[in-house]
Amino acid sequence: MRVTIAEVARRARVSKTTVSRVLNNKADVDAATAIRVREVIAATGYIPSAGAVGLARGVTRTVGMLVPGLTWPWMGEVLQGVADVVESKGYGLLLSTANRGADSLGEFSRQVSAKAFDGLLLVEPPDAVRHLRVLHDSGLPVVVIDDRGRRPAFPSVGTDNRYGGAAAARHLLDTGRTRLATVTGPHDFGCTADRLNGFNEVVLDAGLTLDPRLIIEGDFTSESGEAAILQLLETGPEFDAVFAHNDLTAAGVLAGLRKAGRAVPGDVAVVGFDDIPLAAHTQPPLTTIRQPLRQMGETAAGLLLDRLAGAPSPDAPVIVPTELVVRGSSVDAVP
Repeated sequence: MRVTIAEVARRARVSKTTVSRVLNNKADVDAATAIRVREVIAATGYIPSAGAVGLARGVTRTVGMLVPGLTWPWMGEVLQGVADVVESKGYGLLLSTANRGADSLGEFSRQVSAKAFDGLLLVEPPDAVRHLRVLHDSGLPVVVIDDRGRRPAFPSVGTDNRYGGAAAARHLLDTGRTRLATVTGPHDFGCTADRLNGFNEVVLDAGLTLDPRLIIEGDFTSESGEAAILQLLETGPEFDAVFAHNDLTAAGVLAGLRKAGRAVPGDVAVVGFDDIPLAAHTQPPLTTIRQPLRQMGETAAGLLLDRLAGAPSPDAPVIVPTELVVRGSSVDAVP
């Protein structure tokens, strides 16, 4: 059986904290006690765990990560990017979700109070917003991934939403579409405003205007996309293209157009945002704006570990670029 720190402490007649202090070469342990502890360690062949070594140092070599849930289609790529960097530097990853609302956040708060991790990566659940500044001001290093609320007081990593929206509009105009509809994300998300503003700027530069009747707010679900497009088909002016603010919404748009007997891309072209795995398998495959999701996770983890090593926080959000991916939902023949 593996010898534990508790067994070493029992044989040396000291506490586990004292054993940890000896392992960390702390000066506040008297010489005789330190010698006795080291003799027990040598006699038992005890191999200290990372947690035991970190106990007296006040570090855990663990990074916490709080996410809204694991069912978000792009969450796996972000998590993989985080794990790749964290594990390569010898850190553990403690993952928490906000699936159960207040109960989840209560458990997370207990982990914070217990100093279960050295720093926090946060894909921001809405209910956690008010806790951000408290955590940050208390000295806990925090890096936000996909900062939907645009809070520059916190180090964050995001994607170029404005450029992505502009690329979507430019592509649709280049393919001859002029009556452009948009199904946005929730209005209080920073990414929604950025994607819409980038899209609108290109439309205006082309001498056109976005008809406000063709702009409908969604909630990033396929259900909202389908409902929005059916509403537009019933009550709105004619349109020949739709920019959906994420791929799930775009999948719902495709379903609504199919239900209404509209051909894609013949009657209506569709562009999404994210490039989740689903995008390549819709009917037809979805043209979309690719977010470099794994790179976002890698970049955020690197920022946090640099901060734990003493590096200063960046003065501005770190923005990673987006990329247009053309598939069959916007053009008949993909080059």
